[in-house]
Amino acid sequence: MKGYPENAIETFENAIRHQPMIIEFDVALSKDSALVIMHDNKLDRTTTGTGLIGDYTYKELQALTLKDDDGKVTDFKIPTLTEVLKWGKGKVLFTVDIKKGVPYEKVIDAVRKTKTESCAIIITYNANQTAAVHRLAPDLMISASVRGKEDLDRLNQMGVPTNRIVAFVGVSAPDPAVYEFLASQGITRILGTMGNLDKSAAANPAKKVFYHLVKDGATVLSTDDIVGAGKELDAYRKEMGLKTRFLSVSN
Repeated sequence: MKGYPENAIETFENAIRHQPMIIEFDVALSKDSALVIMHDNKLDRTTTGTGLIGDYTYKELQALTLKDDDGKVTDFKIPTLTEVLKWGKGKVLFTVDIKKGVPYEKVIDAVRKTKTESCAIIITYNANQTAAVHRLAPDLMISASVRGKEDLDRLNQMGVPTNRIVAFVGVSAPDPAVYEFLASQGITRILGTMGNLDKSAAANPAKKVFYHLVKDGATVLSTDDIVGAGKELDAYRKEMGLKTRFLSVSN
């Protein structure tokens, strides 16, 4: 949204005014090994700085401010991992995307110190990473690419139990049989709509794209359109008669 840069606590706070949230953020490493929240390797696109984030100390990074997607400079600062975890404890769930070169051990240590084990899900991109994270933190939930029985069997064989897995099924809706299988195993299914599906939903609101993606079997939508997706999710909850003490759906 305008005025709200990515990977900022203020943006996260704004997001939870609209919907219950799983907040995805990216962990990078400063020159002096501070864990900070930043997607790109370079600072140019999202901050008032230039060059590689790894060339700046944490103190130097704090002299910068963040920019929104339109390039507008805000007053918001680059947060640390610890600050974000403390902010979100008891408010949201997190999916933690760890940038290349950042040790999983350091991130897990921050989760331990902030006692946010119950709300932090570690993102992995292949079976070896998933197995490595599970060995380091067997109690944590892990987001892993799982698109069917073969993927799940491989993770199980590598020592990752089914009850620690959240399945990322890709950025296009999978075959219904994939959802059916994962649901039969009690696995939460994340569908990435950022990109083509978000664009399709915005261009064809009458088709209720988000509504049908959830109805077809996705349990989490990874979207950049909080407002648009939220309206359709509210409609879905109302139609299905879903109720929870954590959410009030207006008529």
